[in-house]
Amino acid sequence: MTAPKEPKVDSTLAKGLSILEKLAGSNSSMGVTELAKSLDLTKSNTFRLLQSLTALGYVKHNPDKTYAATLKTWQVGRALLDNLNLRELAAPEMKHLSQETGEAIYLAVPENLQVVYIDKLDSPKPIRSWNPIGGSAPLHCVGTGKAILAQNYAALRPQVSGQLTRHTDLSLTNLADLDADVEETLRRGFAYDRGEFRERILSFGAAITLPTGEAIAALGVSLPDVNMPQKGADWLGSLVAHAAQSISAKVGRT
Repeated sequence: MTAPKEPKVDSTLAKGLSILEKLAGSNSSMGVTELAKSLDLTKSNTFRLLQSLTALGYVKHNPDKTYAATLKTWQVGRALLDNLNLRELAAPEMKHLSQETGEAIYLAVPENLQVVYIDKLDSPKPIRSWNPIGGSAPLHCVGTGKAILAQNYAALRPQVSGQLTRHTDLSLTNLADLDADVEETLRRGFAYDRGEFRERILSFGAAITLPTGEAIAALGVSLPDVNMPQKGADWLGSLVAHAAQSISAKVGRT
């Protein structure tokens, strides 16, 4: 039996996509020589492809002659996300978190430098956290936003710099503090808002990611500080992180 033929791949398209993927995954902008060497391409070919990607809006040319991916790639991914029923995918994990914690559970997506809550399960407790579906909060102030920010920090850091608004005495308002917080978030696997958006309201968040590692949403639990369980912050954060990982796995199979 004759084996099926491998589909033909346009080499120019493949090289252009490899450049875009390289820039999107890089923590810093890259020059033509560095890109060409890392992808085993000629400098002239790399330069031509960069010009096309720049003209199409997927890449920007910096004053120092380096190149970086723009958020247009994210926008294309966001259009894909809009076709995913994320609320349906996340529903079992949200229900589990609600049962385990008894606190408010949120599903949020990024919108510019904000998170927007697209689903929630309210807490039955008399003292509880509350936000409406469709409500928003700054990325740098709440658990869901901080989780997305940490995961996509290479792309978002230049944008959030200078936009670190103060909402409580605990809000992170300078870039050095935010850098340290992002590092800690990535180390432990979940974000922790200690009352940085609303006084005495704590929140924990973990990113929901594509197979590439890019955060497209976040899962979070929010509670008044008087409701902090004896098991502590690490227990709550680990629950959220595990649930977000489960949803990410389902997104990757969709």
